[in-house]
Amino acid sequence: VELRESGGGSVQAGGSLTLSCTASDFTVSNSYMAWFRQAPGGERDLVVRINDDDVTTYAPRVKDRFTVAKDSAKNILYLQMGSLLPEDTATYYCAAGYGWPYWGQGTQVTVSS
Repeated sequence: VELRESGGGSVQAGGSLTLSCTASDFTVSNSYMAWFRQAPGGERDLVVRINDDDVTTYAPRVKDRFTVAKDSAKNILYLQMGSLLPEDTATYYCAAGYGWPYWGQGTQVTVSS
């Protein structure tokens, strides 16, 4: 199983970014998947999880600003991030499988004020 994140970058506060997590040897649809993030010196925190029935749970700090979505045809998990804040700066990781046995390598998001 391989998960590869992309789409990170630098953006000003208030801007938007869309992250992608491309899965290999793993089916995105009907699977538990999640986005986590880790700021420098911080712990890896859950941003959003989406279960096998596409029920989503967002962290309070990103609710109403971020949207997760699965593209079954492309086998990709997306994270649309809007109204970005400097505190959203972190490395974002894609995780998959019940209990998160699979992880990507991460993609950096930097939000400047």
